[in-house]
Amino acid sequence: MKILVLCYEYPPVGGGGGRVAEKVAEELARRGHEVRVLTAGLKHLPKREERSGVTILRAESFRQKEDTCSVPEMGLYLLTNFWPTLQLAQTWRPDVIHAHFAVPTGVIAMPVGKLLGIPYVLTAHLGDVPGGVPEQTEHLFRLINPVAKHIWSGAARTTAVSSHVATLAARAYQVTPEIILNGVKRNTLPVDFSEKAAPKIVMLGRLSVQKNPLLALEALAQIKELPWSFEVIGEGPLGAEAREKAAELGIADRIIWRGWLSAGEVSQSLLQADILLMTSLHEGLPMAAVEALQHGVAIVGSCIPGLADVILEGKNGTFCDLTAESFAQSLRKLLEDRPSLTKLRQGSLERSAEFDLDRQVDTYVRVLQIASQKS
Repeated sequence: MKILVLCYEYPPVGGGGGRVAEKVAEELARRGHEVRVLTAGLKHLPKREERSGVTILRAESFRQKEDTCSVPEMGLYLLTNFWPTLQLAQTWRPDVIHAHFAVPTGVIAMPVGKLLGIPYVLTAHLGDVPGGVPEQTEHLFRLINPVAKHIWSGAARTTAVSSHVATLAARAYQVTPEIILNGVKRNTLPVDFSEKAAPKIVMLGRLSVQKNPLLALEALAQIKELPWSFEVIGEGPLGAEAREKAAELGIADRIIWRGWLSAGEVSQSLLQADILLMTSLHEGLPMAAVEALQHGVAIVGSCIPGLADVILEGKNGTFCDLTAESFAQSLRKLLEDRPSLTKLRQGSLERSAEFDLDRQVDTYVRVLQIASQKS
């Protein structure tokens, strides 16, 4: 198949959703499909790039930062990317368009698909459906819901990255998206389950309000008499405030701030980790959690629907209320009971088979092939 992937965020731009799009696109290309990605450009990134068998095309978007996109910048993405998408689709004639994020990407996929008779598939990640990240997008969906309904109803097929996202989409648009869980390549390196003198706790992702890093620091401050180290992988708008908070709480010397790392560096860090700490307010199906499973890392996460597909209570992790006290209590139990921690880590590795990328891409191939036959 000739597959045109549309995604307003594609690595190195964006967060977990963009990384999902990248992994799926690269695996489709590896299987012999011709894949071109059209995404938002930044001044320091090449306009055209060949990477892992995928042709990446970047149109001007006036976006300022790799890891943050405001609503006005989404609007500029639509204005600057519609015509390049239409031109590419008209000259290249893909069999199907795969649009990651119903909003804003679907706003381009729908008219281009209709004008040229090319079917499109939607993949929803979280913030692109009402109720996903309400404090950031509730006002936006009140304005665009009439358009969003047409985007969903016009798609040849719809998918969602978790049961939570599928439920939100069904509630808002009366659709039944096929759930295709986020996947990663199986880790082939040996996992060391031996007990460490100071267990390593990791936070992985964008330092934003949604990820709630300040709560993680408050929880760790309540158990600072216990042995542990904390590694923060990622950066974002709350980065400076988080560093100041750590100093105020007296735990700055226990924390390593790594910033954004390559995939290989993240893998090496997770191989040395014991616990992934996720204090998020909202999640679709976080890639950080899926990657943690592959590396045998226990997960201590918020009691939110978006983590229900990845954490099995008492099997590979534990759920916490969104309070520092709840997270501190869970962390304390695991740090003081090393056999229980080891059991959860082993449970993560066992559960990782459910999130194997090959299995998920098999489903994407089937969905895209069915959609392409509707042209």
